Amino acid sequence: MTGPNAPLSGLRVLDMTRVLSGPFCTLTLGDLGAEVIKIEDPRHGDEVRQMHVSEKLGLSSYFLAVNRNKKSVAIDITKPEGRDAVLEIAKRADVLVENYRTGVMQRRGLDYDTVATVNPGIVYCSISGYGRHGPDKDRPGYDPVVQAESGFMSLTGEPDGDPMRTGVSIIDVIAGLFAGEAILAALVERERSGKGQFIDVPLFDTSVNMLVHAAAACLVDGRVLGREGNISPNAMPVGVFRAADGPFMLAMTSDRQFRTFSDRVLDRSELADDPAFADNPSRVENRERLVELLNGIFGARDRDHWIGRCREAGIPAGPIRDVAEALTSEEVAGRDLITTTPHPTAGDVPGVRSPMRLSRTPVVEAVVAPGLGEHTEAVLRDLAGYGDTEIERLRQ
Repeated sequence: MTGPNAPLSGLRVLDMTRVLSGPFCTLTLGDLGAEVIKIEDPRHGDEVRQMHVSEKLGLSSYFLAVNRNKKSVAIDITKPEGRDAVLEIAKRADVLVENYRTGVMQRRGLDYDTVATVNPGIVYCSISGYGRHGPDKDRPGYDPVVQAESGFMSLTGEPDGDPMRTGVSIIDVIAGLFAGEAILAALVERERSGKGQFIDVPLFDTSVNMLVHAAAACLVDGRVLGREGNISPNAMPVGVFRAADGPFMLAMTSDRQFRTFSDRVLDRSELADDPAFADNPSRVENRERLVELLNGIFGARDRDHWIGRCREAGIPAGPIRDVAEALTSEEVAGRDLITTTPHPTAGDVPGVRSPMRLSRTPVVEAVVAPGLGEHTEAVLRDLAGYGDTEIERLRQ
């Protein structure tokens, strides 16, 4: 499962996460070659094993998407024997990642202080809704609620519509990426100090960080930005425009681009000379007039015509696709982003390749997400040192 030349080859990660934020973190570590050992409840496993179950495969497509390159060990951590088994594995791990509610790992005897007594060098990463300290530490963290509370949702949607959450649970995903980055930083520091440490990555803190320029505008000038839909308040033309057969996205941010666009895409050089459109502030001020004018021009030809001309001229433009259209696009094929991995019962399972391309130490070839408890006995024998008697006792 781990490639000998992969960047994290030889690194062992104890994965005590479920659903999305934690599994996305360990997914990236596994792609980079770490050995990821996922601890699951023997009764039902990760909750997403029951979500998006494919009629074709009989497996959860959600689980398959975020749990490749991992080993599954089914252990009941609510039992002392289960806790002891996990601690034995933790002794030989470099990293532990968990995303339970605050207090759960303490009650199970698997909190950082306890694990660090058996493995002082462990890097222990905790992903939570609102942090392990503070007034909201006991609240469960759910991506849609965090998007709402953090201000992130107020920036998404049409100006005259309701605030919208993103179609993908983006806070969970970015929290997982922040967690992975922090883990790698802690591992680099451990090379100098020889010491492990505790990492706290909350969804709420992540979402506030993702406000970026909106946070800066508020903190510096007291400006509260709102929803802009698909346009940009700072540049024009940016947004969705309509060709004869459907919409497409267009974006340009400089006067030079608009001049090229007028000359080479529209064959309307006079637009760039019009005082109402000659510079970006004027185009923003006269946005509605420019949108109406451009849609009138675009409506005469299909979107492939306009997108083709934009690309020839170096103007950013692209079709608005649904997921199926995107996954079957020339761009996806050109980047070889779709892979298939063999599954013992479901045949070849398609998936999306990691976006990380390292020239000398590439990511590992994907191994399909494991069945519940598929690697329990092997891991208990190899890492915990259990024999037949101990394994049978634990099973009972």
